[in-house]
Amino acid sequence: MKNTINFGYLFFISFVAALGGFLFGYDTAVISGTISQVASQFALDALSQGWYVGCALIGSIAGVAVAGYLGDILGRKRTMLVSAVLFSASAIGCALCGTFNELVLWRIVGGAGIGVASIVCPLYISELAAAEYRGRLVSLYQLAITIGFLAAYLVNFALLDYSLAGHTSEGLMGRIFVSEAWRGMLGMETLPAVLFFAILFFIPESPRWLIAHRHETRGHAVLSRVYTDATAARAEAISVIDSLKKAESQGADWRTLFRGRMFKAVLIGVSIAILGQFMGVNAVLYYGPTIFEDAGLSGSDSLFYQVMVGLVNTLTTVAAMLIIDKIGRKQLVYWGVSGMIISLLLISAYFTWGDSLGLPPVLLLTFFLLYIMCCAGSICAVVFVILSEMYPTKVRAMAMSIAGLALWVGTYLVGQLTPWLLANLTAVGTFLLFAAMCVPYLIIMYRCVPETTGRTLEEIEKYWEEDPATAAAVASDSGDSF
Repeated sequence: MKNTINFGYLFFISFVAALGGFLFGYDTAVISGTISQVASQFALDALSQGWYVGCALIGSIAGVAVAGYLGDILGRKRTMLVSAVLFSASAIGCALCGTFNELVLWRIVGGAGIGVASIVCPLYISELAAAEYRGRLVSLYQLAITIGFLAAYLVNFALLDYSLAGHTSEGLMGRIFVSEAWRGMLGMETLPAVLFFAILFFIPESPRWLIAHRHETRGHAVLSRVYTDATAARAEAISVIDSLKKAESQGADWRTLFRGRMFKAVLIGVSIAILGQFMGVNAVLYYGPTIFEDAGLSGSDSLFYQVMVGLVNTLTTVAAMLIIDKIGRKQLVYWGVSGMIISLLLISAYFTWGDSLGLPPVLLLTFFLLYIMCCAGSICAVVFVILSEMYPTKVRAMAMSIAGLALWVGTYLVGQLTPWLLANLTAVGTFLLFAAMCVPYLIIMYRCVPETTGRTLEEIEKYWEEDPATAAAVASDSGDSF
């Protein structure tokens, strides 16, 4: 089968779609280097600073809420174009805005781009990738997010250094890159956003979307470029058509998501999406430097710590991408989440006994990096893969939107609640809570999620069929059960 796949072409179109993940990561992380400058320029109080940091999440929630609908109506490719326009407009608007309210507005626009991209980009890759490569190709999206994080940290560092080097601050460019360097930090996103928009015209529409919308000839043509063997391409197209015909005969539409076993699949997707946020990853990414400072590490080194976190995040994601299709999605989760529990307990233990035992603060940084490594190699690498492949073609975009909405609501809640948790439960209680939340995640993955490694999307679809005998047969093949 591997000899019939045009992997170079498959990698190229997956790489293009994954650029949406790079913009996701950059847009999310770049804010960290601009907070103090923006707060000073616009005389922001603590509440306004929180609004500046969190406003993009509101846009993300709005974007993810409509992403499934846009993906079904416009197609996967055109919806990615929409996200590219939103990213570009946001970057330019932030660089040129005149007031704080305008800045917030453009940050919300960028957040909407994040929400749309977080659904449609991994969805597109999943619908094009051959079964044996799907895990690592969809993981390209998560890898791109981590590279976007790292790029934002490096751009922030470089532009801040440039602005302090005594260059002229006259004119528009001087204002953007010297006297008000935060504008340049936010505005630099324009370059990858415009590249993303332009290069999208060189990739095809999803063949499954084309076939689902009665463009069978065009869909088969795309599959013929993915599969070099005509028989393999025809077999894949027939499998998709048969699956869609069966769905239509059963009256499949958005209401299918709230019936029978498919409703169970939606609940499982929502559960793993929102629980993943309450296992602490965004709390560590958002508030890690503050926690380090409270533990005695120098605040002047916070950017260095961020870069270290970004490097560990990226390198671990690369490793996970290389093995996800070999050892399987669930094995990655089992080992990674177990490591997360251990590292979270170590962090709690440090805050409990670190001072009395005279433990060096750098040990806390080590525990945090271990946590990031385990998280990046498991739930971060797997979540978009699983969500993009576990639902039928007819309702995949809508189902992913529901799960994605839960993910972003969870992200927003964690961002808002973490300061309260640290103040009321202390760091010890907060990280113990995060460790406890890992347990139901493991149980759901073990009991409710089938191993999808190596299966076609149509084979996975059979797992969620209403016919219990068919589902049981597919489950039996991989040793999974409900």
